[in-house]
Amino acid sequence: MSLLKQPKEKKIPSEDIIVLDNVSKSYATGAPALNGVSLTVKQGEFVFIVGDSGSGKSTLIKLLLRELLPTSGELYVNGQSLVDLKRRNVPKYRRNLGVVFQDFRLLKDRNVYENVAFAQRIIQVPNREIRKNVPSILSVVGLAGKYKAKPRQLSGGEQQRVALARALINRPPILLCDEPTGNLDPKNSWEIMKLLEQINKKGTTVLVVTHNREIVNEMQKRVITMKKGIIVSDEEKGGYIDED
Repeated sequence: MSLLKQPKEKKIPSEDIIVLDNVSKSYATGAPALNGVSLTVKQGEFVFIVGDSGSGKSTLIKLLLRELLPTSGELYVNGQSLVDLKRRNVPKYRRNLGVVFQDFRLLKDRNVYENVAFAQRIIQVPNREIRKNVPSILSVVGLAGKYKAKPRQLSGGEQQRVALARALINRPPILLCDEPTGNLDPKNSWEIMKLLEQINKKGTTVLVVTHNREIVNEMQKRVITMKKGIIVSDEEKGGYIDED
């Protein structure tokens, strides 16, 4: 009989969909990108993450994507420890995440239909299901009539809608958006944010990293402000805080 104590598994409440417990991340330079960050996001929340360049926002997203591991601390998504997650299980874990980036990241040689279908082909959804699911999600993002268009034939706002459709087609419980309006004009930015709000109202947890203070101030969601690797403010119905 082993006298070694088995490590206790932390019990995470089911409604706590994202939990960071004293998370730090340092890069090779030794400078901390995150410094003892603790944060809980509940299922169905809409959260803005704001802060200047170098505040730790991008590192936080990379940790949630399991592109990086924390230097110390614990990180849970959907009750699963990302610190203990084996590398071979990362692709399966990422199926629970929808991700939208500033630069769209569409397949330029494929049309709208194929860009969105690609996310389902990866997880081997049968073709008959794909033929039903793709038009349905394109309708949700307002692109039902554009399924044959190539990305170069679309406006920036339309390309971001395609990226959003691709992120949502597998019905992930969490949607991570990294500067989703960064390349868009104000009109298209608001249209994308209204779509994200509609998606959130249907139950998807939405995290948005953004520099767009007008959108943050107007939408009155939960706002987490970061500075130099720490959370300096976390407010319900918050706004964009000017830091000296």
